[in-house]
Amino acid sequence: MSLDTTIKAKIMKDFGISANDSGSVQVQIALLTERIKMMTEHRERNPKDNSSKRGLLQAVAQRRNYLEYLKKHNLEQYKNIISRLELRK
Repeated sequence: MSLDTTIKAKIMKDFGISANDSGSVQVQIALLTERIKMMTEHRERNPKDNSSKRGLLQAVAQRRNYLEYLKKHNLEQYKNIISRLELRK
């Protein structure tokens, strides 16, 4: 499952340093979060689709690694991205 280019562009504009920033950690976390939301909805509609379950688990693990990296290197940006994406309660 891939994201629509308009959604990607909006996320890059909102979370990136510049409008074309697609590689920073914040943008990667935001893109993965959106992809995880889409995959979760797909899993609810298709509970027997085990390959999508594996992809979902991989995306969650990758996002967790990016979050750990950001927390280790820039705590202020970590707190900012957590609050903006509403990942923690």
